[in-house]
Amino acid sequence: MLTTLLPALRDLELPLRLRLWDGKEIDIGPTPSVTLEIRDPDLLSKLTNPSLALLGGAYVEGKVDLHGPLEEVIRIGDEITRALGEGHAAVPVRESHDKATDAEAISYHYDLSNAFYQLWLDRDMVYSCGYFETGTEDLDQAQQAKLRHLCRKLRLKPGDRLLDVGCGWGGLARFAAREYGAQVFGITLSREQLKLGRERVAAEGLEDQVRLELMDYRDLPTDGQFDKVVSVGMFEHVGHANMPLYCKQLSEVVRPGGLVLNHGITSRYIDGRPVAHGAGEFIDRYVFPHGELPHLVKIGACISESGLEIVDVESLRLHYARTLQFWSERLEARLDEARQMVPERALRIWRVYLAGCAYGFRRNWINLHQILASKPLPDGSHELPWSRADVYR
Repeated sequence: MLTTLLPALRDLELPLRLRLWDGKEIDIGPTPSVTLEIRDPDLLSKLTNPSLALLGGAYVEGKVDLHGPLEEVIRIGDEITRALGEGHAAVPVRESHDKATDAEAISYHYDLSNAFYQLWLDRDMVYSCGYFETGTEDLDQAQQAKLRHLCRKLRLKPGDRLLDVGCGWGGLARFAAREYGAQVFGITLSREQLKLGRERVAAEGLEDQVRLELMDYRDLPTDGQFDKVVSVGMFEHVGHANMPLYCKQLSEVVRPGGLVLNHGITSRYIDGRPVAHGAGEFIDRYVFPHGELPHLVKIGACISESGLEIVDVESLRLHYARTLQFWSERLEARLDEARQMVPERALRIWRVYLAGCAYGFRRNWINLHQILASKPLPDGSHELPWSRADVYR
């Protein structure tokens, strides 16, 4: 297989070295910065038609080792798969998303280890895209700016009843209560997130303003009791089949005149097919089981059909690329500590995932949109100001 593979790789002129299972080393290009150590000889035949799912999976399963800057590893992997692999992925079969399946998927991802997440997230453990007002902010500053950006878009004011769907460790809920005087009800399907989230609410003395519960969005009371609704990094888990139900729930839990803000990753392709060259397949298998990304057009249609009116849309794609780069660098700087908290296999998944997603967002493989919607009053009016000036004041 080497006689077929090597000429094809050398044509790419990549700074890559192959190290075989017998210790033999082969330089693919000049001054290699990355070494791909092949530990399983059977993998060699598959590299003639590679994908990012194949390469990432081989690393996770210990069939290869990767040496060199992870950002460069991802770039070289992409170059190889684009040159030698197959084209775009087929449109996947839509999955059913029942409560048990979703709860299991959330637990797999979020109940890994609170301490592990604390290693590389910001101080409030905000596990979503930061907001870089100038591009010079550090991670903590960007996440505080994002929380403030969300609250300003929602026009939060003291006494507002805010529903936080997919509240994570409660960073946004606490911020909204502490900085804007809101009364917050947050829900999550992760027991580990709920435990730490409640501890942090108590530590800040916010028990009278913030209540966090283990609850599925489908079990929310649809009585319009909330003034504002926010959902951050949640609808990626909903699934295409349940998107109309999800939007209907958000519409029915908010009062007429209230606002709903949905912040989440969106597909580049209208039909929702995963990222090309196998990256989406890797994420579905190892990182977010049963995750599905809708295109902005699809989620927009569902929101509109639910009775909400879309009033503002903002892309934060490059903001997420920078956020993921911060996360990846912070994890890479603390690998020894991370190995004490999670199994080696899990650590390999996260190393590839964070660095790969940073690369993917930079390359416009996927996007992230904040969508603000209003629930019109009976006469068709709403309570928003005439301009966005207050958001940026």
